[in-house]
Amino acid sequence: MRTRLATVAAAAGVAVLAACSSPAPSGEASAASCTPSKGKVTLQYWNTVPGMDKVVDLWNQRHPDIQVETKNISNDQYGTLGNALKAGKAPDLAQVGYDELPNLRTQNAFVDASACKAATAAKSKFVPWTWSQTSFGGTGVFAMPQDTGPMALFVRRDLFEKYHVAIPTTWDEYASAAQKLHKADPGLAITFFDPNNAEWFNGLLWQNDAKMYGYSDDKWQVTVDSERSRQVAAYWQKLISGKLVRTDLANGSTQMYAAYQKDRIASYVGAAWGYSMFRDNLPKQAGKWSVVPMPTWGTDGASGDWGGSTVAFMKGGKHLYESVEFNTWLNTDPEALAMENKLGGLYPAATAGLRLPALEKGVAYYGNEKIFDVFADSSKKIDTSFAWGPTQKTVNLALQDAMAKAAAGDGTLTEALSAAQDAALTSMKDQAIPVTAGK
Repeated sequence: MRTRLATVAAAAGVAVLAACSSPAPSGEASAASCTPSKGKVTLQYWNTVPGMDKVVDLWNQRHPDIQVETKNISNDQYGTLGNALKAGKAPDLAQVGYDELPNLRTQNAFVDASACKAATAAKSKFVPWTWSQTSFGGTGVFAMPQDTGPMALFVRRDLFEKYHVAIPTTWDEYASAAQKLHKADPGLAITFFDPNNAEWFNGLLWQNDAKMYGYSDDKWQVTVDSERSRQVAAYWQKLISGKLVRTDLANGSTQMYAAYQKDRIASYVGAAWGYSMFRDNLPKQAGKWSVVPMPTWGTDGASGDWGGSTVAFMKGGKHLYESVEFNTWLNTDPEALAMENKLGGLYPAATAGLRLPALEKGVAYYGNEKIFDVFADSSKKIDTSFAWGPTQKTVNLALQDAMAKAAAGDGTLTEALSAAQDAALTSMKDQAIPVTAGK
């Protein structure tokens, strides 16, 4: 299971802006110089991806004058980076979650690489929404997108067929299917709702164009508790109240796998990086699972994202030209992308990565279905203007606390949105961040 992708947002208080641009932090320099260094160069690259050292070895074999040393910081990703920044010893490049980027930007953690032609030219090589987040709406080039978590619906096709229930394509159909499955087998739930997973819930909001934040007139606009957000909350509240979904399971837990193993749950709303979860933990269910598009709210087929990360240009690096060369290769070269997918399970953000031979083939566990075609299509339908707020960790914790109470019968998910909205406004005002409640 790609837990790194699932939990990246939980690790930090964050402030990502996508298509809209946020103010640059005080003292942020303009684009750095992009002059090639003289002689042999050694770059430092810190990340959390299994097998990344082997990918770096391939680069080093082919580029004797630009060597890269890699360090795995998965034990304490942001703590390690934060300490290095304070000590003035940050690496040239580091893996950073999309939702952590602007929070670090407010700490002047990045170098703007837009002076390098190779950096600005890379825009066309990535799925559009990922570039919007790494460039802060086009204000610079602070990172290269690496991987994503486009969402889809994993279904136990055999259970749906057993009870003569059609695979749902809309959320209305999904609710109807939940009722039919539960009526046919009272011990069967269509899925589970993890109240302690705000990142997953944020992906559901993202799909419904429920923008949580915006920025205009020199102020943040907080819209966590919006009409579209309430639509999502009310929908899942109805399923919870009707006892049509489980609320006692944590994503990736032993208990979750046990429920699936005992045929007590019929589907899973997840992301591309989760395809190996069932394959690796429930091998006896090979051939029973399928991956289909996420149920939709309307006719536009919009999707959401859950997880993903970038490789950022860190402040203090002395070899920007060479960093751009390596970073671009790392995240766009087909051979590098294939290794990252095979060794680290990354679902690439580069458009070339979506055409990797391994991602164009059928997956045996899923009945040889070409499941990555579903994720590729999902990736194209993710809204580029979705934004994260500058105190996202605080907001997520407030949301999770209130969702847990709602799942236990104390309050509702709609009230959880209100609590998260209040937490956003309070935490930002406490930090003297100009903010107002948006509509």
